[in-house]
Amino acid sequence: MSAALDIFIVAPPGLEPVLAEEAAERGFAPATPVPGGVAVTGDWAEVWRANLELRGATRVLVRVAEFRALHLAQLDKRARKVDWAALLRADVPVRVEATCRKSRIYHDGAAATRIARAIADGAGAPLAADRAAGPVVVKARIEDDLCTISVDATGESLHRRGHKQQVGKAPLRETLAALILRASGYRGDEPVLDPMCGSGTFVIEAAEIAAGLAPGRSRGFAFEQLATLDADAWAAMRAAATVRAEPPCGIAFTGYDRDGGAVAAAAANAERAGVGGLCTFARHPIGALERPAGLPGLVAVNPPYGTRIGARKALHALYDSLGRRLADDFGGWRVAMVTADAGLARSTGLPLEEGPVMPHGGLRLRLYRTGPLP
Repeated sequence: MSAALDIFIVAPPGLEPVLAEEAAERGFAPATPVPGGVAVTGDWAEVWRANLELRGATRVLVRVAEFRALHLAQLDKRARKVDWAALLRADVPVRVEATCRKSRIYHDGAAATRIARAIADGAGAPLAADRAAGPVVVKARIEDDLCTISVDATGESLHRRGHKQQVGKAPLRETLAALILRASGYRGDEPVLDPMCGSGTFVIEAAEIAAGLAPGRSRGFAFEQLATLDADAWAAMRAAATVRAEPPCGIAFTGYDRDGGAVAAAAANAERAGVGGLCTFARHPIGALERPAGLPGLVAVNPPYGTRIGARKALHALYDSLGRRLADDFGGWRVAMVTADAGLARSTGLPLEEGPVMPHGGLRLRLYRTGPLP
């Protein structure tokens, strides 16, 4: 068993407590929410597991050094004390990224160069000019003269599950959808309906949660290129994550959209994710929205929230129509709605409570939730 590592699990700002709850449920400790993410400790197997299992995580960083550095020569000397050969492979290119804030070392590029030289001399690893050429990224943050060096154990952002090849005009990231579902009380034991499903993110995430499928089961990670990898142990962990459970009887996952192309794309994405048999997608405008047969559950929806002034009148009518259909026919169901416009949310007429604010595509979205509708 390797020594305990300081592991930082990156979360969308505003949703750190929601990710911390997920991490604690999955057995990560101490799962402390901090600005920008969740801090846990564990060995390298926990690093692998965090990438593989946590649905709301953006990426996983492993701290390898922390020290004071008042000038570049001191940074160089202390960076060379890291056992880079135990961490990095000599045949895998590495890229170094540095940011300096409120520090006597103020030049990002100069700081990155000094650390890169220490890596090249200590591990013999070739240096890459960009992320495309360097599958492993070492990140250095120098703030108030305190230098923290971490290795990115993830690589491509964790919202890229490897299943959703077809997306709509404004796709919701899978990681964000998973956190919204959790923040709305969804735990995999009730139906989920998205009346404006687009490429199917809410519906597919909900079905995967109910089926117990690990979100990272179909993709690769940067940690697979590190010297710390135990290939056999990782293969066994990954194999166990591909086993699908059967959701509770009578639990349905349904997506509607007025765009036939979006419906077809959502169905194809669900098939690639291995939950095609659990999901139903159909073409329906909001005015024709009908309550599915069976138990009540959660309506999760990310309606359009266009920023053009001329579109607001039509959007208010759309939100009003959605609210009327839900109020008339969805008694006992809860609603989770994401929008960037509080006025549009109020247009539904539903008893919405404000939830967390989250960034998405340059906008600040807010989650609005209800209890069971009367």
